[in-house]
Amino acid sequence: MAEIILFHHVQGLTAGVEAFADTLRAAGHAMHTPDLFDGRTFPSLDAGMDHARAVGFEAIMDRGVAEAEALGTSLVYAGFSMGVMPAQMLAQTRDGARGALLIDACVPVEEFGDRWPDGVPVQVHGMDSDPSFADEGDLDAARALVGSTKQAELFLYPGDAHLFADSSLPSYRHDAAELMTSRVLEFLSGIW
Repeated sequence: MAEIILFHHVQGLTAGVEAFADTLRAAGHAMHTPDLFDGRTFPSLDAGMDHARAVGFEAIMDRGVAEAEALGTSLVYAGFSMGVMPAQMLAQTRDGARGALLIDACVPVEEFGDRWPDGVPVQVHGMDSDPSFADEGDLDAARALVGSTKQAELFLYPGDAHLFADSSLPSYRHDAAELMTSRVLEFLSGIW
């Protein structure tokens, strides 16, 4: 069983993020889904981004760190899109990290250190034609990560949807989300 902290995307802690967490719970994993937006959800990426900018990305990162620090250290850090920022930072900088799941985003490793830490496996998932993932540097960062360590895997899914694995959003793509979930479950079973 893995213990996982899952950070939501910019539209908030949606029913789809909770459903993904519930799937992992049903497989026997301990899940934590902190709400970095104090209960608020947003109907669009733009509305969520406006809120995130108003709150400040540094403040959101600080909330994520505080949530993780309230837990043990042997965690898998996971995030959807914006939630990848605290997940990746914690996976790279917090002692005891067991793994990382980066969905719909990847930050250049150099943002949080000089290299990916030894002993911390990581998966990156995204759609190959998602403008937010493929065209804004995330795909390049993911490829660089995979090129820098044998502990990293990149999975690309055909399509252009951002947040393709959130079943509560119009961007949801069932087949890709199911395949991603099966890969995540296999990854988690190999950690413990």
